[in-house]
Amino acid sequence: MSTSTLNRRNSGNVVDLFSRKTLNLLNQERIVRLAPEYDGICMLYSTSKTNPDKLYTMKILCWGIRANGDIVGLVPWLNRILPCDELEDPFYGQFEGYFHPLSERIFYHPPAHKVSELETAVSYFDDNQLPEDAIIQEIPDTIGTHAMLNIDDSKLVLTEVLSWRLQNNGHIQAMLINDDAVDVTPVLPGDPCLYPAEEDPHFRYFFQHQIANQIKSKDPAALEAIALLFE
Repeated sequence: MSTSTLNRRNSGNVVDLFSRKTLNLLNQERIVRLAPEYDGICMLYSTSKTNPDKLYTMKILCWGIRANGDIVGLVPWLNRILPCDELEDPFYGQFEGYFHPLSERIFYHPPAHKVSELETAVSYFDDNQLPEDAIIQEIPDTIGTHAMLNIDDSKLVLTEVLSWRLQNNGHIQAMLINDDAVDVTPVLPGDPCLYPAEEDPHFRYFFQHQIANQIKSKDPAALEAIALLFE
């Protein structure tokens, strides 16, 4: 019996070994709907142990609503997509809020228009009868996310993430293009030539386009940071 199957049952006493949370709680925390971010809103984060006086920004990919109704921004972070409010590492990043660059406004809760969009979508679509691994949404990547592939432990390749798929169990997959399987162009979300980054044995990390471009241009600071990741 799979963990995802147990998630939908009364399993309040069953604890996931990795998160140490009950399966009922994990089921309530799963993402059930996505709304792309089109206005450039960013996540604010700090690294209190290394640069306590600085705040950093990272563009939000999308907003997600959990089964319990909570709504949170989502960002590609290291090798997975992460809810902003789960970023709690004092060395690598701690969530501090949201930031709208155009208005320079800092806020701490999802914007009302995204709350309305997601709550309306959840009430309209009923995905409870679908299989756990059914794809219920696929949204385009709008922030220039790249996946780093480490080929044969010697060659680093950066490839663009074309889209993100949300499965009915709440799992979100980054979709890459298999160049050998491309039949028509442009490649669009849902194309058969796409495959999940997590299924590529060479996949290591995600980078937004600014960092990816620095790596492509062999910027010394970016390459030094990459070396630290692989240590």
